Amino acid sequence: MSLFNVFNISGSAMSAQAQRLNTVASNLANADSATSANGTPYKAKQVVFSATPTKSGNASGVKVVKVVEDKSPPRVIYDPKHPLADEKGYVSMPNVNVTEEMVNMISASRAYQNNVDTTNAVKTMLERTLSIGQS
Repeated sequence: MSLFNVFNISGSAMSAQAQRLNTVASNLANADSATSANGTPYKAKQVVFSATPTKSGNASGVKVVKVVEDKSPPRVIYDPKHPLADEKGYVSMPNVNVTEEMVNMISASRAYQNNVDTTNAVKTMLERTLSIGQS
């Protein structure tokens, strides 16, 4: 595998992790929203990744296949004074688990940083390789 393939692989992984971070941010931003644009509680979203072959065919990159909605039921809280409460006083809230989303955010940001570090290490190796003949 060529060192140049590492740039394609790390770049695709960074793009995928950036989309994952945006999805986590959206989930966290809507964690306490009682309604979404369509009038129902917001549903948490998750990013689905897939390995993709590079142009040379001997290595894989990463791409986002789709963003799926979490199928778990909404959280139900008792708040009879809430304007969206049902006749029993319960309000349906988003199915976002803030703790899980924070863990997901930390994982995505570390994966992104690892790919940045990999790209920088390969760049340094290539620079040193080019400087061998200059001495």
